Amino acid sequence: MTVATGQEPAVWAHRGARLVMGKAAETENTVAAFARAVGLGADGVELDVRRLADGGLAVHHDARLPDGTPLAGLGVVDLPAHVPLLGAALAACATLVVNVELKLEWREPVAPLVDAVVAALAAWGGRAIVSSFLPRAVDALRAAAPEVPTAQLTLVPIKPRSRMAAGVARRGHAAWHPHHATLGPATIAAAHAFGLAVHTWTVNDPGRMRELAAWGVDAIVTDDVALALAVLRT
Repeated sequence: MTVATGQEPAVWAHRGARLVMGKAAETENTVAAFARAVGLGADGVELDVRRLADGGLAVHHDARLPDGTPLAGLGVVDLPAHVPLLGAALAACATLVVNVELKLEWREPVAPLVDAVVAALAAWGGRAIVSSFLPRAVDALRAAAPEVPTAQLTLVPIKPRSRMAAGVARRGHAAWHPHHATLGPATIAAAHAFGLAVHTWTVNDPGRMRELAAWGVDAIVTDDVALALAVLRT
């Protein structure tokens, strides 16, 4: 991952193409959503991965299915048809950068998920960056596969923002993934000074997209790729 060069930020589809110009499009975290993002011209895709009881890797945001069934108790054969495995999701993203977010419960061991994701990325062979809100998860992946760029996700920084960026860089990560509401021009500049790329989420407002682009953010994660491309590249 590289830091800003004065060009427009990359546009990454948040869980695939959920919206197209403000209208509902595809179900999130599905092969159809990822393929639609490719077709719309996204630069990247963000998706979520969880480990199943039999070691399979399901692409799903929540810990439970809509009917309340815990994913952690299911095997690959138990998944609904619309929930893809990581390998199929990566294949659908073609040549795009894929931001794989590691999803774990608070006390869940990280090694089984980390090892399985590293193996899946190696088998795929495409461009990926792995992120997580849990420092222990993203640090473990960084240690297991230093060749894979990693990023720390944050919602509300628990430290002053400049200290947060410094800590992410000190731990060897390539990028910081903060919520867009926590960003300003000085924050982005400070992160870049530490050598971090800044990929922010989830931005669906055109004015905010323009503002973040003017401040030099490196990637914008959005539910509406078509809107972001229209705002930033026309």
